[in-house]
Amino acid sequence: MNDKRWRAERELIAARVTKLDPGICPQVVAEVLENTGPYALSVLSRSLRDDPRALLAGAPPAVGSLVRSLRAKGSSLPEPSCRRCGRTGPELVWTDSGGVCARCRRRETASACANCGVTKPVYGRGETGEPLCSVCAPRPKRRCSRCGRLRAIARRAHDGDGELCDSCFKGPVATCRECGRPRPCQFVSIGQPICASCTPRVTRRCSHCGQDRPVCARWPEGPVCEACYRAAHMRRGICGTCSQLRRLVFPPGPGATHCASCAGVTGLVVCRRCDLDDRMYADGQCVRCALADKARDLIGEPGGTFEPLYEAIVAAPKPYSMHNWIGSSGPAAILKQLVSSELALSHEALDNHPRRRSAAYLRHLLVSSGLLPWRDNALVELEAWVTRRLEEVDDPHDRSVLRSYATWRVLRRARQRSERDRRPRTPTRHAKTCLSTAASFLEFLRKRQVPLALLSQRDLDDWIVAGPPGAFQVSDFLDWAATQKMSETFSLPSMPRRYGPSTDNEARFETARLLLHDDSLELSDRVAGLLVLLYGQQLTRIANLRRDQVTFGADGSTRLGLGTTSIELPPPFDELVRRLLSEHRRHTAFSAPASTQPWLFPGLHAGRPFNASQIGARLRRLGIEPQAARRGALLHLAASMPAAVIARALGLTPVTAVRWLGWPGETGTTTPRNSSTPVIANHDE
Repeated sequence: MNDKRWRAERELIAARVTKLDPGICPQVVAEVLENTGPYALSVLSRSLRDDPRALLAGAPPAVGSLVRSLRAKGSSLPEPSCRRCGRTGPELVWTDSGGVCARCRRRETASACANCGVTKPVYGRGETGEPLCSVCAPRPKRRCSRCGRLRAIARRAHDGDGELCDSCFKGPVATCRECGRPRPCQFVSIGQPICASCTPRVTRRCSHCGQDRPVCARWPEGPVCEACYRAAHMRRGICGTCSQLRRLVFPPGPGATHCASCAGVTGLVVCRRCDLDDRMYADGQCVRCALADKARDLIGEPGGTFEPLYEAIVAAPKPYSMHNWIGSSGPAAILKQLVSSELALSHEALDNHPRRRSAAYLRHLLVSSGLLPWRDNALVELEAWVTRRLEEVDDPHDRSVLRSYATWRVLRRARQRSERDRRPRTPTRHAKTCLSTAASFLEFLRKRQVPLALLSQRDLDDWIVAGPPGAFQVSDFLDWAATQKMSETFSLPSMPRRYGPSTDNEARFETARLLLHDDSLELSDRVAGLLVLLYGQQLTRIANLRRDQVTFGADGSTRLGLGTTSIELPPPFDELVRRLLSEHRRHTAFSAPASTQPWLFPGLHAGRPFNASQIGARLRRLGIEPQAARRGALLHLAASMPAAVIARALGLTPVTAVRWLGWPGETGTTTPRNSSTPVIANHDE
């Protein structure tokens, strides 16, 4: 019975073939059909019985395979090709209008996605059979061979390589056709590589801000861009029903007044660990919970030696930046060596580490966390510099004298200052200048063949005239040499005082008004600039201001201790100082309690204040020349109040205050630079 059926189907197929291709030999057709399996024969007979044009279209795939076999035997039937794209390789699907490839067929049957509403090819179906696009359809999760996490797989296993998730998979590296940089790209095989950053994204009108931007999410109110998506997840407010500080989601949009629980709606997303309704970072966790896992992988379980550092990392004010710090920074790599005991937890081990800058950053972090004792690093660096400088001296006798001078005068004075007045950084520039000047002076005497014991006033005068710009600094060395009976006592002329330019009062007050009222400027820059413009403070003193120097009176006033007495800050300057105490500065990395981070201007390094030179550079970008502005402020104050009052209020010595009273006046005036920029725009008081 089956043989008769197969024979009848072969005869039907052969009749259809010879009708469309009369020139083909019947024996060739019979030979091809003889090698065709039963299932393929059933498909062929059913397809050709319904519509003989399937031979011309080459669809469905069984008909396409028959046509290719016949063409290989010399048939004149057309080669199967997609009706829409014209490709000849892929298998075709039969439609009323002809054969199309699977890709074109998906486009023909595209429908609106039940989730995002965009008309796309159907990738999957929901629980009730609704169509879903490739972005919205849930993908099965499997274990990634690289990171080991249960994630959606982007590349299947092949050629001995395991499956990779979306995060671990990187495309082939090629030169992007847009930016020209070698980066992981798409469309490399067709010669049109383009990286992810340059790939164009479809834009839609954001339902929150109204701008045409790439869509980050689709919520009940409509498409939402990335900026509004982040803002919505971070937006907190008092719920109109429960009066709790929650994320407001109803009614949809920026004007929401109720939280998800009170509105009876599903929240945007909730962290699976802390139940916080916040944006998810990884594996259903918010950014802080994911940071805690990453910090635990780096340092170990809480309760060990590095627990204070673990708490500092988890409490970081910028958790997203802290994720990057753990994953790719130099200090984090050194910290791994400390945790694994590859490197000893000591100052000496960090001193000898080849990555000096990363080790220095980590040192400040360990000291602020209490894992290393405090050490005056500037003093240690000065000692190392002295050793290197003495090695550069060729004459053994001069080297011996300089070593004694450095040990008993330069370094001893620096150590005493460090013990007496513990600062974030002990000043060492003067010490280096004194030793370098002494070395140059001894070299000058050796060239003149004059021993130090036979030094005369004439030799000293020649040194002052022909020596380097800092020749007057040799007085410290000569004073020490005289006390050691190495030379006679000499008198040196005092260094001529420099009267530099000062900023005139009009320009100074104009810039002060700008800093008081322009909220677009960095808050720390505004406060530092006002301390220079109004109170004539040095940058080093501004950098070393402590939080406890700001006090508050019972009447609500704000006072700042700059000298022996505190001064009351006038409004609105007092409000700026209050904000500086409460707000976090964006350049700080780790949070720390006031006991370990007491500075009014905390710096990038944990437990350290902002560097004075960096404050000066930031003020110059605002058009403020610190030295000229300070001179102008002190000249104005000296002309309006007694020297004793200035000395007590601003922390000046009485001699310095009196000297400002006798200042010869402004030898030149300076105005803020870049006068064409908005930095010096008019601001009403």
